[in-house]
Amino acid sequence: MIVVMKKRATEAMIQSVASRIEQMGLKAHVIVGTERTVIAAIGEKRNGEQQTLSGLDEVDKVVPILAPYKVASLETKGEPTIVRSHDLVLGGGHVGVIAGPCSVESEEQILESARCVKAAGATALRGGAFKPRTSPYSFQGLKEEGLKLLATARDETGLAVVTEVMTPEHVELVARYADVLQIGARNMQNYHLLQAVGEVDKPVLLKRGPSAEIDEFLLAAEYILDQGNPNVVLCERGIRTFETHTRFTLPLATVPYLRERTHLPIVIDPSHGTGIASLVPPMAAAAIAADCDGLIIEVHPNPSEALSDGAQSLTPDQFADTMDRCRAVARALGRSI
Repeated sequence: MIVVMKKRATEAMIQSVASRIEQMGLKAHVIVGTERTVIAAIGEKRNGEQQTLSGLDEVDKVVPILAPYKVASLETKGEPTIVRSHDLVLGGGHVGVIAGPCSVESEEQILESARCVKAAGATALRGGAFKPRTSPYSFQGLKEEGLKLLATARDETGLAVVTEVMTPEHVELVARYADVLQIGARNMQNYHLLQAVGEVDKPVLLKRGPSAEIDEFLLAAEYILDQGNPNVVLCERGIRTFETHTRFTLPLATVPYLRERTHLPIVIDPSHGTGIASLVPPMAAAAIAADCDGLIIEVHPNPSEALSDGAQSLTPDQFADTMDRCRAVARALGRSI
């Protein structure tokens, strides 16, 4: 249920109603809007709850939430959520760009990457310290040493650090160094991990699983939101289809479809979505035309020598050209990068 508070409701009144909701055995998520506050009452429905809450003097009305995902739904919050970390802004008419190599390989590599993406206009640095790989013999990342190198790059450039966390046990460690915690596609339905990042005071970038339906994607986000973390970003990174000409199929219709269902910001990953560097620039521009809130793009100083995902990584010059193209599209739509 959504409990819509009256405009005159004070903070004490809001907390009183939230406490009443908790006493009913429900979770109370307080959402402060520009005009009024609403409280999402989440949990198993019981008889009489809606009538009881509707009768409270501080409450304007109580309406049911029809979507299976409650806190992520536009029914709960009609205003778009804006997620910020350092200079990275996702949502609110601004397109944030996260860029960097697939994995952290050395101090020289990550610092060079950070400098070039910063110069081109990115406001966040991506780079994997822990790498989930299909083969156990592939490069698995530098782990904590990689996290330290990412923090060094942030100290020099000011870029927010976005990196993947793979297990609940690693959440505290990764959060110590990173500004945004990434949940990779393979872990979209790792519910213990989703709950763990939901308890951290850091934004979470959640990637869609390659075989996940949109409702499953939003319900995964709900696990994070339900733990009290409101700063969730949805990332479309391509799905698995019968097609083989690209690594995955990148469905940009995901963006307007999600716009009609959730207030959460939406990021597109054209690198994983295509797997081919030459396809990344046009798909990045198309993603902005589709109204995404951000991009996450793989950039490497020398893609031919990359330890992972070199085929889909842009060179620094290619990334700079891509940013110019994306700015032109954004300007035409009255948006900014």
